[in-house]
Amino acid sequence: MRSSNPVFSRRGFTRGSEYAGFGAQGAQGAQQGNPFAGQGGNPYAQAPRNPYDRQQTLTPEQMEQMYAGPAAGPAQTGRMTIDDVVARTAMTLGTVVLGAVLGWTVLPDSLGLAFGAALIAFVLAMVQSFKRRPTPALILGYAIFEGAFLGVLSRLYNEAWQGAPVQAVLGTMAVFAGMLIAYRTRLIRVTARYQRIGMAIAIGFLLAMVVNLLFFAFGSSNGLGLTTGGLGIVFCLLGIGLGAFFLSLDFKRVEDGIRYGAPQQESWLAAFGLTVSLVWIYLELLRLIAILRD
Repeated sequence: MRSSNPVFSRRGFTRGSEYAGFGAQGAQGAQQGNPFAGQGGNPYAQAPRNPYDRQQTLTPEQMEQMYAGPAAGPAQTGRMTIDDVVARTAMTLGTVVLGAVLGWTVLPDSLGLAFGAALIAFVLAMVQSFKRRPTPALILGYAIFEGAFLGVLSRLYNEAWQGAPVQAVLGTMAVFAGMLIAYRTRLIRVTARYQRIGMAIAIGFLLAMVVNLLFFAFGSSNGLGLTTGGLGIVFCLLGIGLGAFFLSLDFKRVEDGIRYGAPQQESWLAAFGLTVSLVWIYLELLRLIAILRD
């Protein structure tokens, strides 16, 4: 199932029934469910000689050198680890926070400026999505401009609804922790059916928001009513639920990437996906708090 997360939709761990960027599955890999199995078209695949291959003859000296050598760890094999994902995610989120601080304290109160920064962040995100490999400069560039947008917007929300940004940050942390616990304890299982249902809801949600924006553009002061009142609350809760759904997909792909030996540089892509999902949840919580306090 193709993810709606812009990080994974073009380049990343899944595309359709295959794993994009790591090549098509070989017959054996398909049977075992390994998305990184097989070497056909895989730009990261390597074919070291198998020391246990019966067709390969090793001398006693070669065998002794093999057993005397150190075990290959993640740093030697160049494979992604959970430490890589945590470090890159911390770096990306830290850049978002830095941008938010600059947006809050330095940039003027201007929705135009905020949405200009958001537009630049969106362009950088799309460029990264269509690149074959993760580019840290693009990801961190996205983070700094997205952070600037969040900083200006959060200050405006704070002026209208005192304390709303802090509440939204705490809520985002709670959603992340809750989803991580639910995923680790297998209360939530990311199956094909789970993804299909979640994607169908996400598509309907996005279409409704687009129609709502069109009504705004053509003069309706309240659009379809999706930003105020009871209907607004329902759509905010739905948006938060979709953000949590995206997080579960991110967790699954990180787990698969580590289990099946994704290249180490893919930890940047995992960090990017987690950041996009967390920003989504924060914005939906900010809208929900504003509606509830009106």
